[in-house]
Amino acid sequence: MTALPPPAAIRTTCAYCGVGCGVLARPDGQGGLLPVTGDPAHPANRGRLCGKGASLADTLGGAGRLTRARIDGRPVPLDAALDHVADGFRRARAERGPGGIAFYLSGQMLTEDYYAANKLAKGFLGSANVDTNSRLCMSSTVAGQVRGFGEDLVPGAYEDLDLCDLAVLVGSNAAWCHPVLFGRLMEARAARGTRLVVIDPRATDTSRAADLHLAIRPGGDAALWQFLLVEAERRGLADRAAEGFPAAIEAARTDCPDIAACAALTDLAPADLARLADMVLTTPRCLTLFSQGVNQSSAGTDKVNAILNLEIALGRVGRPGAGPFSLTGQPNAMGGREVGGLANQLAAHLGFSDAERRLVGEFWQATDMATGPGLKAVELIDALEAGKIGALWIIGTNPAVSLPDAGRFRRALARCPLVVVSDCVTGTDTQALAHVLLPAAGWSEKDGTVTNSERRISRQRAVLPPPGDARPDWRLIAEVARRLGFGDAFAWRHPAEIFDEHARLSGAAAAAFGRHFDIAGLAGLSRQQYDALEPVQWPVPAGSRDGTARVLPAQRLVALRHRPPMERPERTGELVLNTGRLRDQWHTMTRTGRAARLAGHAPEPLLAVNPSDARDAGLDQGGFARITGRRGTALLKVTIDPGQRRGEVFAPLHWSDAFAAEAAIGRLASPATDPLSGQPELKHAVIRLASWRPGWSGVMVDRATRGPLRRGVRLPAYWVRHAVEAGRAVILAGDDMPATAEDWRQLATRLARGFGAAIDAGPAIELIDAARGRLRLAWTGPDGRIMAVIALAREPHALPDATALARLLDPATDRGAGAPVALRLALLADHDPEGGAAEAETAVCACTGVGRNAILAAAGTGPLDRRLARVAETTGAGGGCGSCRHQIRSILSEATPHVEPA
Repeated sequence: MTALPPPAAIRTTCAYCGVGCGVLARPDGQGGLLPVTGDPAHPANRGRLCGKGASLADTLGGAGRLTRARIDGRPVPLDAALDHVADGFRRARAERGPGGIAFYLSGQMLTEDYYAANKLAKGFLGSANVDTNSRLCMSSTVAGQVRGFGEDLVPGAYEDLDLCDLAVLVGSNAAWCHPVLFGRLMEARAARGTRLVVIDPRATDTSRAADLHLAIRPGGDAALWQFLLVEAERRGLADRAAEGFPAAIEAARTDCPDIAACAALTDLAPADLARLADMVLTTPRCLTLFSQGVNQSSAGTDKVNAILNLEIALGRVGRPGAGPFSLTGQPNAMGGREVGGLANQLAAHLGFSDAERRLVGEFWQATDMATGPGLKAVELIDALEAGKIGALWIIGTNPAVSLPDAGRFRRALARCPLVVVSDCVTGTDTQALAHVLLPAAGWSEKDGTVTNSERRISRQRAVLPPPGDARPDWRLIAEVARRLGFGDAFAWRHPAEIFDEHARLSGAAAAAFGRHFDIAGLAGLSRQQYDALEPVQWPVPAGSRDGTARVLPAQRLVALRHRPPMERPERTGELVLNTGRLRDQWHTMTRTGRAARLAGHAPEPLLAVNPSDARDAGLDQGGFARITGRRGTALLKVTIDPGQRRGEVFAPLHWSDAFAAEAAIGRLASPATDPLSGQPELKHAVIRLASWRPGWSGVMVDRATRGPLRRGVRLPAYWVRHAVEAGRAVILAGDDMPATAEDWRQLATRLARGFGAAIDAGPAIELIDAARGRLRLAWTGPDGRIMAVIALAREPHALPDATALARLLDPATDRGAGAPVALRLALLADHDPEGGAAEAETAVCACTGVGRNAILAAAGTGPLDRRLARVAETTGAGGGCGSCRHQIRSILSEATPHVEPA
């Protein structure tokens, strides 16, 4: 039989961060994808992918997909659900007026989906209550760029990473959060000697690669840039004729008249400040890259403008290898802003002036135009709490976890008569509060465009058909619009038609109001041309399809003052909680949480604590901390980290109630917002720490992927679940005190049942040592295969690693009914009689799955750099996106050094 040729690769884009990497995806013929690879022809990544992107195929599959609509938890036909949504929207509008309807969108929506939602709300329902989770990550940059440039735009391009002589990263752990771009910087360093400065309160993998790391006091960024502006003016380097300069320099001198004043506001040594000033001011090709550490602040807009002020004063905006560069968090945060997906925007970079409203209203042939800005995300919580919102449609996001003061949001949401959630997965915290669930097409099924951090529009193409009743978001929105009587304005048959409308509106707006955002050159594309569209940077004005690499906008300095964070420690024992992303996870893990290899780097959420603070609170490495804030609590394991400033702790933002007992950090986050952007201060909340000591610890593995928690069963105070290759693992700890063998057996059975493990089909195999406080228990199915295994112990060091325990579910290990009982008992006891210790190592490199032992075996002997290179050449680890290089370096440095023979 002739072998079939491999399926052709479909060029699309990654589902994750704002780098906008191109990927090659191929169907596997069984409803999924073959392993995804980077697209060498895409200019954003030139073939590189990070571990998350390389694992995209692992996140697909039928389990956990939302494929049917539901009303109050019951599956219903999609048409019935859409009828219900339309009726609820009519009722909300009749009872509360246009402002009684709201949409909360996502930077993971495609531009065409965003456009449809924005048009319906602002042009036909009369409501500007259209906001997005981009409010949580990018809105301060938007507000700052509008003040400094007159428009929301990034002047530069990724090519500037290759051309700069100095890169200054501010509030960015790019090695983890934008690893492909960080890898590009490291290539520039190797090729050209590019220097790197990192300004971040924490020591990170990014800062460890820096020539200079400034561990700034949280909130001190504006003061630092005020000092640099004053120093630039003192050295005669600033353009005193620049618009706004006199007022800006006067304000800067008030904050930082000298280096000592800056040191006092930033906790930075004067010598380090002087070194930074010399590096930045004497390097014309200096590129300043900033991200969430700048944006997520009650003074975020001023911080952005402080950075822009210096770049404008030095004349570096729009120059190759220089200027400011905002690193976007989500794959289409910029595309959403282009269509007006923020409550303070109308569409096409326009606001709500009469002239702007008239242009958009006439273009849309709108029946009810919004008259002014709507509710921003945190303001929406207030409106829900006050009963002002009668219908809220949440699309592609999980605000019950991600919003600040998330507990209050959950309570407020319960007051809304109609909550609609469109998503491609089931089981999110937000869905538990919804009345209607609509099944949406997910990544690999959607078809449209996204815009990345360098203004580059790329096609995200469908590779697989949506399962069941799942539909693209734009089609769900258009169907509701049709039911509301607006069908003629939403009669699109294909996303190409929506994109054409968006492009034509951009051209009209640019012509009337002088906006740089203009993609009129992409209007009128045939469906075939749209399908074949190559990545292109806007502006793309009429008559051109080539795009523009750099933009030189209007520029003005803004007078501003340093402002500290809103919530600050006031009493002894109070600390500052900082939050952020981890290397291999994304948002609330509804996608990445499905991939086993992405769990290896951080299977549990760890609280990073300075050694002195840990000592004061009685915390141990690997122990537990009870975190109490002004709005909520959490229970996390502790990692003692000298890279944390004293008085500050760090916790990852990813875990939700679907993945852990008490790790949703949004419940502790401050709802204080920037007065201009409305962006919340997610990185500065006041908390207290206390030690929690469990009576036992445990780990369970079973063949389920997301099994539901069983109601009525008491679960332990601490549990965290994560994916393993054959199913899932649950890490456990509780304050029970089992004494007898029967106590341990009952505890294990209760836990397994509570997490929905299949334990009733066959007999159990058990090892219990009540005297030492240890249990191993395995349950088999009808075919003799092991279905679930649990290990409990009074002392955590007596437990196996979850990955090692999961070997019992591996077909190569578990041989079903034919497996000798002795072999299974040996495996339960951590010993494989056929192969030595029953060990399994966790992957260090998420791109390749390579672990510590393989790294040490491949490294050989010789100097460290040579051993690092050998690991990359032999195993591929560290040779992809590079986000694991520091961890590999640490492994090799800590191992017994080898000396090559003479």
